[in-house]
Amino acid sequence: MNFKIEPDVLELYKMSKVISRLGIFFIGIPLVLCLVFLNYFNHLPLHVFLILSSLLVCNELYNIFSYKTKLLNRALILVLNTVLPFCAALIAVLPVFTKLTFYSAEHILVLVLVVEILIVLSVEVFSASDFSDSLMKMAASSLILVYSGFLMTYISRFSIARMGEKDISNQLIVAFLLMVYFCDSFAWFFGVLFGKNNRGIVKASPNKSLVGFFGGIAGSIGAGILVRYIWPEIFSGNIIKIIITGAVISVSSITGDLTESVFKRSAGVKDSGTMIPGRGGVLDSFDSLLMSAPVFYYLIKVFYGFSF
Repeated sequence: MNFKIEPDVLELYKMSKVISRLGIFFIGIPLVLCLVFLNYFNHLPLHVFLILSSLLVCNELYNIFSYKTKLLNRALILVLNTVLPFCAALIAVLPVFTKLTFYSAEHILVLVLVVEILIVLSVEVFSASDFSDSLMKMAASSLILVYSGFLMTYISRFSIARMGEKDISNQLIVAFLLMVYFCDSFAWFFGVLFGKNNRGIVKASPNKSLVGFFGGIAGSIGAGILVRYIWPEIFSGNIIKIIITGAVISVSSITGDLTESVFKRSAGVKDSGTMIPGRGGVLDSFDSLLMSAPVFYYLIKVFYGFSF
Protein backbone atom coordinates (compact mmCIF):
# COMPACT_ATOMS: atom_id res chain seq x y z
CA MET A 1 0.00 0.00 0.00
CA ASN A 2 1.34 3.44 -0.94
CA PHE A 3 0.81 6.35 1.41
CA LYS A 4 0.77 9.85 0.00
CA ILE A 5 1.51 12.83 2.23
CA GLU A 6 -0.69 15.79 1.37
CA PRO A 7 1.22 19.03 0.56
CA ASP A 8 -0.43 21.00 3.36
CA VAL A 9 0.45 18.30 5.90
CA LEU A 10 4.03 18.29 4.65
CA GLU A 11 4.23 22.08 4.95
CA LEU A 12 2.90 21.94 8.51
CA TYR A 13 5.52 19.31 9.34
CA LYS A 14 8.31 21.47 7.91
CA MET A 15 7.00 24.52 9.77
CA SER A 16 6.97 22.59 13.07
CA LYS A 17 10.61 21.62 12.45
CA VAL A 18 11.56 25.25 11.82
CA ILE A 19 9.78 26.38 15.00
CA SER A 20 11.46 23.58 16.93
CA ARG A 21 14.92 24.63 15.76
CA LEU A 22 14.23 28.28 16.48
CA GLY A 23 13.17 27.27 19.98
CA ILE A 24 16.43 25.39 20.44
CA PHE A 25 18.42 28.39 19.19
CA PHE A 26 16.72 31.07 21.29
CA ILE A 27 15.83 29.05 24.41
CA GLY A 28 17.69 25.76 24.50
CA ILE A 29 21.19 27.02 23.69
CA PRO A 30 21.17 29.93 26.19
CA LEU A 31 19.83 27.57 28.87
CA VAL A 32 22.54 24.99 28.22
CA LEU A 33 25.26 27.67 28.16
CA CYS A 34 24.04 28.92 31.54
CA LEU A 35 24.35 25.39 32.91
CA VAL A 36 27.85 25.06 31.44
CA PHE A 37 29.20 28.36 32.75
CA LEU A 38 27.56 28.05 36.19
CA ASN A 39 30.74 26.45 37.47
CA TYR A 40 29.35 25.99 40.98
CA PHE A 41 30.91 22.96 42.70
CA ASN A 42 32.51 21.93 39.40
CA HIS A 43 29.38 22.17 37.24
CA LEU A 44 26.92 20.83 39.82
CA PRO A 45 23.87 22.36 38.02
CA LEU A 46 24.95 20.67 34.78
CA HIS A 47 25.36 17.32 36.55
CA VAL A 48 21.88 17.59 38.07
CA PHE A 49 20.51 18.31 34.59
CA LEU A 50 22.36 15.29 33.14
CA ILE A 51 21.12 12.98 35.90
CA LEU A 52 17.50 14.04 35.32
CA SER A 53 17.93 13.79 31.54
CA SER A 54 19.43 10.32 31.86
CA LEU A 55 16.45 9.24 33.97
CA LEU A 56 13.97 10.58 31.40
CA VAL A 57 15.87 9.04 28.47
CA CYS A 58 15.96 5.70 30.30
CA ASN A 59 12.21 5.80 30.88
CA GLU A 60 11.54 6.61 27.21
CA LEU A 61 13.84 3.79 26.07
CA TYR A 62 12.05 1.44 28.44
CA ASN A 63 8.72 2.42 26.88
CA ILE A 64 10.07 1.91 23.35
CA PHE A 65 11.66 -1.46 24.08
CA SER A 66 8.52 -2.61 25.91
CA TYR A 67 6.64 -2.61 22.60
CA LYS A 68 9.04 -5.25 21.32
CA THR A 69 10.06 -7.40 24.28
CA LYS A 70 9.59 -8.00 27.97
CA LEU A 71 12.02 -6.20 30.27
CA LEU A 72 13.11 -6.44 33.87
CA ASN A 73 11.27 -4.36 36.46
CA ARG A 74 11.06 -0.69 35.42
CA ALA A 75 11.99 0.67 38.86
CA LEU A 76 15.11 -1.52 38.97
CA ILE A 77 16.28 -0.35 35.54
CA LEU A 78 15.61 3.31 36.36
CA VAL A 79 17.55 3.09 39.62
CA LEU A 80 20.52 1.24 38.10
CA ASN A 81 20.59 3.67 35.19
CA THR A 82 20.57 6.75 37.41
CA VAL A 83 23.44 5.42 39.54
CA LEU A 84 25.83 5.84 36.59
CA PRO A 85 25.49 9.62 35.98
CA PHE A 86 25.16 10.09 39.75
CA CYS A 87 28.56 8.42 40.27
CA ALA A 88 30.00 10.57 37.48
CA ALA A 89 28.67 13.66 39.25
CA LEU A 90 30.20 12.57 42.57
CA ILE A 91 33.57 12.05 40.92
CA ALA A 92 33.41 15.54 39.42
CA VAL A 93 32.01 17.40 42.43
CA LEU A 94 33.96 15.48 45.09
CA PRO A 95 37.39 14.62 43.63
CA VAL A 96 38.22 12.78 46.86
CA PHE A 97 36.51 9.76 45.30
CA THR A 98 39.29 9.40 42.73
CA LYS A 99 42.08 10.37 45.13
CA LEU A 100 41.12 7.53 47.47
CA THR A 101 41.69 4.92 44.76
CA PHE A 102 44.30 3.90 42.24
CA TYR A 103 41.74 4.20 39.48
CA SER A 104 40.66 7.01 37.21
CA ALA A 105 37.08 8.17 36.77
CA GLU A 106 36.93 6.07 33.62
CA HIS A 107 37.82 2.87 35.49
CA ILE A 108 35.36 3.56 38.30
CA LEU A 109 32.45 4.11 35.91
CA VAL A 110 33.27 1.00 33.87
CA LEU A 111 33.35 -0.99 37.11
CA VAL A 112 29.92 0.39 38.09
CA LEU A 113 28.52 -0.58 34.67
CA VAL A 114 29.92 -4.12 34.91
CA VAL A 115 28.40 -4.57 38.38
CA GLU A 116 25.03 -3.30 37.14
CA ILE A 117 24.99 -5.69 34.18
CA LEU A 118 25.84 -8.54 36.55
CA ILE A 119 22.87 -7.46 38.70
CA VAL A 120 20.59 -7.50 35.64
CA LEU A 121 21.75 -10.99 34.69
CA SER A 122 21.49 -12.27 38.26
CA VAL A 123 17.97 -10.93 38.76
CA GLU A 124 16.75 -12.76 35.67
CA VAL A 125 18.66 -15.96 36.51
CA PHE A 126 17.34 -16.22 40.06
CA SER A 127 13.83 -14.78 39.68
CA ALA A 128 12.53 -16.03 36.34
CA SER A 129 10.32 -19.11 36.15
CA ASP A 130 9.85 -19.00 32.37
CA PHE A 131 13.08 -18.50 30.42
CA SER A 132 11.60 -18.21 26.93
CA ASP A 133 12.12 -14.42 26.93
CA SER A 134 15.19 -14.30 29.17
CA LEU A 135 17.72 -13.65 26.41
CA MET A 136 15.87 -10.60 25.09
CA LYS A 137 15.05 -9.32 28.59
CA MET A 138 18.68 -9.42 29.71
CA ALA A 139 20.05 -8.02 26.44
CA ALA A 140 17.52 -5.19 26.14
CA SER A 141 17.75 -4.23 29.83
CA SER A 142 21.56 -4.14 29.64
CA LEU A 143 21.46 -2.07 26.44
CA ILE A 144 19.29 0.54 28.17
CA LEU A 145 21.87 0.90 30.95
CA VAL A 146 24.71 1.30 28.46
CA TYR A 147 22.85 3.71 26.21
CA SER A 148 21.08 6.09 28.58
CA GLY A 149 23.29 5.63 31.64
CA PHE A 150 26.88 4.88 30.71
CA LEU A 151 27.08 7.00 27.54
CA MET A 152 25.67 9.97 29.48
CA THR A 153 28.65 9.78 31.87
CA TYR A 154 30.99 10.81 29.06
CA ILE A 155 29.33 14.24 28.97
CA SER A 156 29.80 14.44 32.75
CA ARG A 157 33.49 13.62 32.36
CA PHE A 158 34.09 16.74 30.28
CA SER A 159 33.55 18.75 33.48
CA ILE A 160 36.84 17.48 34.94
CA ALA A 161 38.93 18.11 31.82
CA ARG A 162 42.37 19.57 32.46
CA MET A 163 45.25 20.77 30.31
CA GLY A 164 48.06 20.41 32.79
CA GLU A 165 46.76 22.31 35.81
CA LYS A 166 44.36 24.48 33.77
CA ASP A 167 40.62 23.85 33.92
CA ILE A 168 39.37 23.67 30.32
CA SER A 169 35.98 22.10 31.05
CA ASN A 170 33.90 25.05 29.84
CA GLN A 171 35.73 25.27 26.53
CA LEU A 172 35.58 21.53 25.97
CA ILE A 173 31.85 21.23 26.67
CA VAL A 174 31.07 24.19 24.39
CA ALA A 175 33.28 22.78 21.62
CA PHE A 176 31.52 19.42 21.82
CA LEU A 177 28.02 20.91 21.82
CA LEU A 178 28.85 23.21 18.90
CA MET A 179 30.14 20.34 16.76
CA VAL A 180 27.03 18.25 17.37
CA TYR A 181 24.63 21.19 16.96
CA PHE A 182 26.30 22.42 13.76
CA CYS A 183 26.21 18.89 12.35
CA ASP A 184 22.51 18.51 13.07
CA SER A 185 21.59 21.99 11.81
CA PHE A 186 23.68 21.90 8.64
CA ALA A 187 22.47 18.39 7.81
CA TRP A 188 18.86 19.54 8.14
CA PHE A 189 19.41 22.82 6.27
CA PHE A 190 21.26 21.28 3.30
CA GLY A 191 18.88 18.33 3.23
CA VAL A 192 15.83 20.60 3.00
CA LEU A 193 17.34 22.84 0.31
CA PHE A 194 19.25 20.38 -1.85
CA GLY A 195 18.36 16.87 -0.77
CA LYS A 196 15.04 16.36 -2.52
CA ASN A 197 16.43 14.03 -5.20
CA ASN A 198 18.93 12.05 -3.12
CA ARG A 199 16.92 10.91 -0.12
CA GLY A 200 16.40 7.36 1.04
CA ILE A 201 20.08 6.40 1.25
CA VAL A 202 19.44 4.90 4.70
CA LYS A 203 16.30 2.81 5.16
CA ALA A 204 16.19 3.55 8.87
CA SER A 205 15.34 7.18 8.05
CA PRO A 206 14.12 7.63 4.45
CA ASN A 207 14.01 11.44 4.73
CA LYS A 208 17.77 11.62 5.29
CA SER A 209 19.64 12.70 2.15
CA LEU A 210 23.18 12.33 0.85
CA VAL A 211 23.53 16.11 0.62
CA GLY A 212 22.36 16.43 4.21
CA PHE A 213 24.96 13.89 5.30
CA PHE A 214 27.81 15.86 3.74
CA GLY A 215 26.28 19.10 5.00
CA GLY A 216 26.42 17.71 8.53
CA ILE A 217 30.09 16.80 8.11
CA ALA A 218 30.86 20.29 6.82
CA GLY A 219 28.98 21.88 9.72
CA SER A 220 30.81 19.87 12.36
CA ILE A 221 34.21 20.54 10.78
CA GLY A 222 33.33 24.23 10.57
CA ALA A 223 32.46 24.25 14.27
CA GLY A 224 35.78 22.57 15.04
CA ILE A 225 37.73 25.17 13.08
CA LEU A 226 35.73 27.92 14.82
CA VAL A 227 36.59 26.72 18.33
CA ARG A 228 40.23 26.28 17.30
CA TYR A 229 40.41 29.97 16.43
CA ILE A 230 38.50 31.00 19.55
CA TRP A 231 40.75 28.96 21.86
CA PRO A 232 44.02 28.42 19.95
CA GLU A 233 45.93 27.72 23.15
CA ILE A 234 43.71 24.68 23.83
CA PHE A 235 43.14 23.23 20.36
CA SER A 236 46.70 23.85 19.21
CA GLY A 237 48.85 21.98 16.71
CA ASN A 238 48.06 20.86 13.18
CA ILE A 239 44.61 21.93 11.98
CA ILE A 240 44.16 18.42 10.54
CA LYS A 241 43.51 17.16 14.09
CA ILE A 242 40.44 19.33 14.59
CA ILE A 243 39.21 18.58 11.05
CA ILE A 244 39.40 14.84 11.74
CA THR A 245 37.69 15.38 15.09
CA GLY A 246 34.86 17.34 13.48
CA ALA A 247 34.39 14.79 10.69
CA VAL A 248 34.29 11.80 13.04
CA ILE A 249 31.97 13.61 15.45
CA SER A 250 29.56 14.31 12.60
CA VAL A 251 29.48 10.64 11.58
CA SER A 252 28.90 9.51 15.18
CA SER A 253 26.23 12.20 15.64
CA ILE A 254 24.35 11.08 12.53
CA THR A 255 24.76 7.45 13.60
CA GLY A 256 23.23 8.30 16.97
CA ASP A 257 20.22 9.85 15.27
CA LEU A 258 19.82 6.83 12.99
CA THR A 259 20.22 4.41 15.89
CA GLU A 260 17.26 5.98 17.64
CA SER A 261 15.30 5.75 14.38
CA VAL A 262 16.04 2.01 14.29
CA PHE A 263 14.83 1.65 17.88
CA LYS A 264 11.56 3.41 17.07
CA ARG A 265 10.98 1.63 13.76
CA SER A 266 11.64 -1.75 15.32
CA ALA A 267 9.13 -0.96 18.08
CA GLY A 268 6.64 0.65 15.69
CA VAL A 269 6.51 4.05 17.39
CA LYS A 270 6.85 7.52 15.83
CA ASP A 271 8.40 9.51 18.68
CA SER A 272 10.25 8.57 21.84
CA GLY A 273 7.90 10.77 23.86
CA THR A 274 5.92 14.01 23.94
CA MET A 275 7.78 16.03 26.57
CA ILE A 276 9.39 18.51 24.15
CA PRO A 277 6.86 20.18 21.79
CA GLY A 278 7.91 19.95 18.15
CA ARG A 279 10.71 17.46 18.84
CA GLY A 280 9.16 14.54 20.70
CA GLY A 281 10.84 13.08 23.74
CA VAL A 282 14.03 13.84 25.60
CA LEU A 283 15.74 11.00 23.74
CA ASP A 284 15.11 12.83 20.46
CA SER A 285 17.32 15.65 21.76
CA PHE A 286 20.03 13.42 23.24
CA ASP A 287 20.43 10.68 20.61
CA SER A 288 23.26 12.44 18.75
CA LEU A 289 24.95 13.66 21.95
CA LEU A 290 25.02 10.22 23.57
CA MET A 291 26.71 8.54 20.61
CA SER A 292 29.15 11.40 20.01
CA ALA A 293 30.29 12.00 23.59
CA PRO A 294 32.57 8.93 23.93
CA VAL A 295 33.98 9.53 20.44
CA PHE A 296 34.86 13.14 21.30
CA TYR A 297 36.27 12.06 24.67
CA TYR A 298 38.76 9.58 23.20
CA LEU A 299 39.68 11.68 20.16
CA ILE A 300 40.73 14.69 22.23
CA LYS A 301 42.62 12.46 24.65
CA VAL A 302 44.62 11.05 21.72
CA PHE A 303 45.06 14.29 19.75
CA TYR A 304 45.55 16.81 22.57
CA GLY A 305 46.50 14.75 25.62
CA PHE A 306 43.91 16.30 27.93
CA SER A 307 43.44 14.59 31.29
CA PHE A 308 40.13 13.66 32.92
